[in-house]
Amino acid sequence: MIGIERTKAIVLRRTNYGEADRILTLLTPLGQRSAIARGVRREKSRLAGGIELFAVSDLVLRRGKGSLYTITQARLDCFYRQILQDYDRLQFGYECIRLVERASRDVDIPEWFEVLNETLAGLGDVVSLQLVQVWFYLRYAELTGYELSLVNDVAGQPLDRQKRYMYDSIERGLRLSEQGELTADHIKFLRLAANKSLRLVAQIGGVEQILSGCWLLARQHAGV
Repeated sequence: MIGIERTKAIVLRRTNYGEADRILTLLTPLGQRSAIARGVRREKSRLAGGIELFAVSDLVLRRGKGSLYTITQARLDCFYRQILQDYDRLQFGYECIRLVERASRDVDIPEWFEVLNETLAGLGDVVSLQLVQVWFYLRYAELTGYELSLVNDVAGQPLDRQKRYMYDSIERGLRLSEQGELTADHIKFLRLAANKSLRLVAQIGGVEQILSGCWLLARQHAGV
């Protein structure tokens, strides 16, 4: 059925096609879309400026008989150009796009768009890179079905703020350990990161000393 759809979108993948076209994998609030941008590689294309990596675009898509949409209008809604100016942020941005592109094919839910959008906004701002990574990895694990328990340890016992913990990569949870590096401060921050927006988490002060430990745990738990 032929129809018109206007949507926000983030480019996940671009593939040159023919002499001047490009096929795009897009992430929208309604899930992934595959679309062709006809003539976009020509110098005077009206679409080219509205379809960029590390950006949110406002697109008009026309659906034909198959699953491939045609992009008829494109406008940049927000372009996080600062990501391009920092190598580490750029590489992590690519990693996020790759992970979300793969995961949203298997778990096609609207939350992926918000997670990737918030992550790109954080990378394009002055937010600590490690903080952005902690937030993204926790969200990624949750949406792929491996939410980190910050209530009970791997033995099923409630976490005790007076005790120390380590991350158990086999059980994918926290294990009580006298030599563990994870304290009540780590767990408190991880709880906030797992339940609040990145913008709110970025306003929390005094986390510099615990951030690297939280980053290591979050990355291990995400399995990336």
